[in-house]
Amino acid sequence: MGSKSTSATDKYARVIAFGLAMVLFAIPRAQAQTFSTIYNFTGGTDGGNPLAGFVIGPAGNLFGTTSVGGSSGAGVVFGLSESGEEKVLYSFTGGADGANPNSSLIFDASGNLYGTTYAGGAQGAGTVFEVSQAGVETVLYSFAGGADGANPMSKLSFDTAGNLYGTTSAGGAYGAGTVFEVVKGGTEKVLHSFGNGTDGANPTAGVTLLENATHVVTAIFGTASTGGTDGYGAVFVLTPSQSVWKETILHSFEMQSDGGTPYAGLVFDSLGHLYGTTTDGGGADEGGGGTVFELAYSAGQWNFSVLDGLAGSGISGTYRNIILDASGNIYATTHCDGADGAGTVYKLTSSGGTWTYTSLYTFTGGSDGLYSYSNLVFDKQGNLYGTTKYGGTSGNGVVFKVAP
Repeated sequence: MGSKSTSATDKYARVIAFGLAMVLFAIPRAQAQTFSTIYNFTGGTDGGNPLAGFVIGPAGNLFGTTSVGGSSGAGVVFGLSESGEEKVLYSFTGGADGANPNSSLIFDASGNLYGTTYAGGAQGAGTVFEVSQAGVETVLYSFAGGADGANPMSKLSFDTAGNLYGTTSAGGAYGAGTVFEVVKGGTEKVLHSFGNGTDGANPTAGVTLLENATHVVTAIFGTASTGGTDGYGAVFVLTPSQSVWKETILHSFEMQSDGGTPYAGLVFDSLGHLYGTTTDGGGADEGGGGTVFELAYSAGQWNFSVLDGLAGSGISGTYRNIILDASGNIYATTHCDGADGAGTVYKLTSSGGTWTYTSLYTFTGGSDGLYSYSNLVFDKQGNLYGTTKYGGTSGNGVVFKVAP
């Protein structure tokens, strides 16, 4: 698989997961955690019901999206200072500019922000957009809802040349979603259409890229939330083959011990291992709340395993990508577990191949927030930030901080 200019070992060692360095801060190893709510969304012009977390800027400001609210009720792109002061950079109108962003954002080198909207656009099937720090929005591509894809929910990824990659949850040649590229300048290319047999369907997360030494993308990794051999989702990789991209299924979920319905994408660690989560399964009775899994490359293939030692941890419903610290510990949120069924922030620590679960915070569903569908980010001090969709003083979600 991949470019002829690299060996298999080199190819999978060159990790380009965009912004990986941003999450590999050396964090303090303190045990006590302090939770605080630093912003409450009102659901008005400031936005409401965020479905994703943040990207963090060089000065420590947080940038994110809300799925609704704003001046037209169609969601916003916002910035938030460390002290909790919010600035709405752009309010979607719900028309050609897009509506209802579900995903987090990424930066380019000039500080412009890029993301997707689930709806809106010229045909109402979603957009890929850019928002400058001055609040000027540019629609880079409007999905038509046909073979080009529809309803993107994914975070985007950059390659070195500045091209954007992502997924749509619907549309494509078979109606079950796509992996797409938006070439710098606004031209869209569908790299893969899902739904043709057991290849997976309905991807909701973004993709993770690998490049070779000459900065050519040699592999695109991701998850599909349904489809696969048993219909419970799959992990896939796309590799270039002449003028097309060939898909290989690395794992099809069975909804038993391995889990099912992976809404989150994949993250590389410093050794080139891939980590992801499922939102369902993980129990012999198919009634579990999901799994955290690893794919390790060895002897020419990717080997799938569920992280050992997490039975009974109570993890239920991790919807966004995990993050790693410099020691390889895993951090994420859940949307519906904990004592009040309102979600948690958790940490996984490995020792001798066995992983230990630690709950960093359990939401009550009240003023502290309810149901986190958020990714997490670290600041330089090792504080964690994320969002909840509901709860808070107005019931429209919060921005929270977990401080060591």
